[in-house]
Amino acid sequence: MPVPPELIEILRCPKCKSTVELKPDNSALKCTNAECSLVYPIKDDIPVMLIEEATVEKA
Repeated sequence: MPVPPELIEILRCPKCKSTVELKPDNSALKCTNAECSLVYPIKDDIPVMLIEEATVEKA
C-alpha cells in the first residue's frame, strides 16, 4: 500500500521544514527545497523521516 497523498501533504522535511514529494518510483520522499534536497526512504510503506537516514540527491 503506497503512502497516502493526505499524509504526504502534511509531512515536512525535518531539516528545513519544506514540503516533500513522492519520487516517481514510490521508494522515497524528496525535499522540494533545492538547497536541502534530502531524500527520505520509505521502508515497508512507512516514510523514515529521520535526517540520519536521509541521503542527498541534487537535481
